[in-house]
Amino acid sequence: MDADLDTLATALYVKADDLLKAYPERVPPRPKIGIVPRITDAELITLAVLQALLGFTSEARWLRHAGKSLRPMFPYLPGQPGYNKRLRRLGETMNWLIGVLVQDSDIWNDNVWLVDSTPIECGRSRETARRSDLAGWAEYGYCASHSRYFWGLRLHLVCTLHGLPVGYALTGAKADERQAFLDILAGTPAMNAICSNGPRQILIGDKNYFGQEFEATLDRTGVELLRPTRKGEEPRPGTRFFKPLRQIIESINDTLKGQLDLEQHGGRTPAGVTARVVQRLLALTAAIWHNDRIGQAVRRSMTAYDH
Repeated sequence: MDADLDTLATALYVKADDLLKAYPERVPPRPKIGIVPRITDAELITLAVLQALLGFTSEARWLRHAGKSLRPMFPYLPGQPGYNKRLRRLGETMNWLIGVLVQDSDIWNDNVWLVDSTPIECGRSRETARRSDLAGWAEYGYCASHSRYFWGLRLHLVCTLHGLPVGYALTGAKADERQAFLDILAGTPAMNAICSNGPRQILIGDKNYFGQEFEATLDRTGVELLRPTRKGEEPRPGTRFFKPLRQIIESINDTLKGQLDLEQHGGRTPAGVTARVVQRLLALTAAIWHNDRIGQAVRRSMTAYDH
């Protein structure tokens, strides 16, 4: 296969269509009597992935573009309201599909994980923070990496050195990163299987992943933590090895924000934000999965798919 957008779309559609036919319980339920959708769930998911890869943050503009350029691939396209509604309902399906694609690649069981959190801004004005449907989940927080305050959420991401997401969570901006990782680990069976069945898993994080109790919990689950030495601590082993690797997670976050427009999600409700974040994570996963299938040297490269 070639590394181009049409080939990726075809491979993803075939994979998703086969999976959703084999596991019909993974798609949103529909009444047995009613209008039959003119675009299947697999087609809509593929369309959503292409939207993220091509950098369209407006669903209306994306559907206009698809109507002119992608008609051979998608004979029928829904209107923007229908597309938005279907996409939000498919959030759980896309989340499940990410896990399947991850385990279908040859690099998912890497013995090194990277973990970090990144802000997802959801609004700026005080009135938005007070009246938004996201109020109570989204909150004010501080991003030390960019020296800025924001109102919104945090995406906690665990991935391999190739950038393949193996676990993630969306939390409020002030959530404890250590607890978020433990929740991801407990809620992701594939991560538990890696820890239980293989050698000790190495986890590389920043200075926020600290604490004797936290490290003891990781040790019991078969995870060895590497992080920078905090002020007042004795020098920690392995620092010289993981410093270059630590920059990879920053590069992955930059891919999500710079190429997949993570912070321009446009969501205004919990379901809308969740669906759009999962949409972009699925696009990243699909690109890495496809590159792995065709033997590309750089698995996270999206140059062939973003135009």
